[in-house]
Amino acid sequence: MVTAVRHVAPQAGTPETLAFPPLFLWGTATAAYQIEGAAAVDGRTPSIWDTYCRTPGRVRNGDTGDVATDHYHRWREDVAMMADLGVGAYRFSLAWPRIQPTGRGPSVQKGLDFYRRLTDELLEKNIKPVATLYHWDLPQELEDAGGWPERVTADRFAEYASLAAEALGDRVHTWTTLNEPWCSSFLGYGSGVHAPGRTDPVAALRAAHHLNLGHGKAVQALRASLPSRAQISVTLNFHHVRPLSEQAQDVDAARRIDALANRVFTGPMLKGAYPDDLFQDTARLTDWSFVRDGDVQEIHQPLDFLGVNYYSPTLVSGDAPESSHGSDGHGNSAHSPWPGAKDVAFHLTPGPTTAMGWSVDPTGLNELLLRLDADFPGLPLMITENGAAFDDYVNPQGEVNDPDRIAYLEGHLAAVHRAIAAGVDVRGYFLWSLLDNFEWGYGYSRRFGAVYVDYPTGKRIPKASAHWYGKVARSGVLHTSTESVD
Repeated sequence: MVTAVRHVAPQAGTPETLAFPPLFLWGTATAAYQIEGAAAVDGRTPSIWDTYCRTPGRVRNGDTGDVATDHYHRWREDVAMMADLGVGAYRFSLAWPRIQPTGRGPSVQKGLDFYRRLTDELLEKNIKPVATLYHWDLPQELEDAGGWPERVTADRFAEYASLAAEALGDRVHTWTTLNEPWCSSFLGYGSGVHAPGRTDPVAALRAAHHLNLGHGKAVQALRASLPSRAQISVTLNFHHVRPLSEQAQDVDAARRIDALANRVFTGPMLKGAYPDDLFQDTARLTDWSFVRDGDVQEIHQPLDFLGVNYYSPTLVSGDAPESSHGSDGHGNSAHSPWPGAKDVAFHLTPGPTTAMGWSVDPTGLNELLLRLDADFPGLPLMITENGAAFDDYVNPQGEVNDPDRIAYLEGHLAAVHRAIAAGVDVRGYFLWSLLDNFEWGYGYSRRFGAVYVDYPTGKRIPKASAHWYGKVARSGVLHTSTESVD
C-alpha cells in the first residue's frame, strides 16, 4: 500500500512545497572501509582493499583507509552530529575482517563490541540502525583462496551473516546483504579498478553469480537468526540505461548493458531466473556451467524492500572504438567492466556534471523508480544512496558552502516525490554520504560528504547541505527553488 503524498501545485515560475509521507525514513549512509580507520586494531586483519591500496599505482596519491575519518574512535561524535541534524536512520556497513578476520571460524568479540556500542548509541539518539553486511571489504584470506569467483566464498558469507545476526539482531532490525555487487564483480574482477584488481571477464561473471548465491544464502541465514519483525534487503547500483539514439545498434547496446548491469542481479534475485539474452551475449566467454542446479532457487529469496543506489544515468551507443572502455565513469582501465560488450560506447548526458565527471540528471532517478515499480510490483523501494561529489573548501569564516550539492539533492528529492505521487512505494532516502571519506580508487581527492572532514586533524564541519538536509529530514517537507521546478 502506498501512502498518499501531498503535492501543492505551484503557480507558473514559483517554487513548490512537496510533503513526503509521514513515515518516510530520512537517513544518511557510510561504509566501513571508507570511514572507520583502525585497520589493525582489536583483531581486524587486512581486507582486499587494504591490499589493493598498497599496490603501487592503484589508488590516487597512494592513499589508504588505514585512518580514514577515524570513525572507529570518533563514532560517538559522529552519532551526536547525526542527532543534531535530525536524521532518523543511519545506514552503515559491518567490516567483515573486523568481525571474522580470516573469513571463517568464530567471531572476534572486540569487533562486535564496536558495532554494539555504535548501535546502542544510535538507538539512544532515536536513530534507526540499518546494517549492511558487505560493502566490498572481503577478508584477504578469502581472496587468497580464490575470492568471489569461487563458490565457497558464498558459503563463507552465509556463515558470517549468521555471526552478525546472532550478535546484533537484538539491536538491528533492518539488514542489507550486499551493497552494489556490480562493483564487487565487474570493477573488482573485470576492469580491475576496484579491489582485488583482477582483469578476467569470466572471473567477473563467476563473481557476479557467487555474489548472487551468497546473497540468497545470507538471506536464509538472517531469517534463521533474526526476529520475525526484521527487514531484509539487498542494495543494487542500478544503471538507468538510455540509448544515444533510436538506431538499432544503440537500442541493442542499451539492452546489453542493462543485462550486465541490472538484470544479472534482479533476474535471479527477484524473478528466479537469469535473463536468456545475458547468456547469449556472453556465450563466447563462458557456458555459465558454474551455475548449478538449484542455485537460482536458492538466490530467489523473499525481500522486505529493495535498496536503490542512483547517481547518474547511463547513455550508450553501439559503435565504440576499442579504446573507449574506460569512458563509462568507472575509472580508467585498459580492461572493460562489461564482458561481451566491448563495442559499447558510453556518453555523458548533456548538462552539468559533478566532480566525479558524472552527469547530473534527476529525471533518471524518477524514470528508474517508475521502471522498478513496473518490473517488481508490490516490492517496496528505498533510496539507499544518492548524492554528489563537489570541490568543497572551508572559507575564511570557517564555513563550507556547497550550493551545487544542495541543488543536486533538491532535484533528486523532487524526483523521488514525483515517483511517490505516481504511486511508487518508496519508503525512504539515505544521503550519500554523512562524511567526506576515502573514495576508493580516488583516495581522498573526492568529497561526497554532507560533513566536511579536515583529514590531518579529523575535524568535522557540517556543510551548508548538511543543515539544509537536516531541515528537510526534520520537517518531511521539501521547498524547491524556482529553478528546480520542471
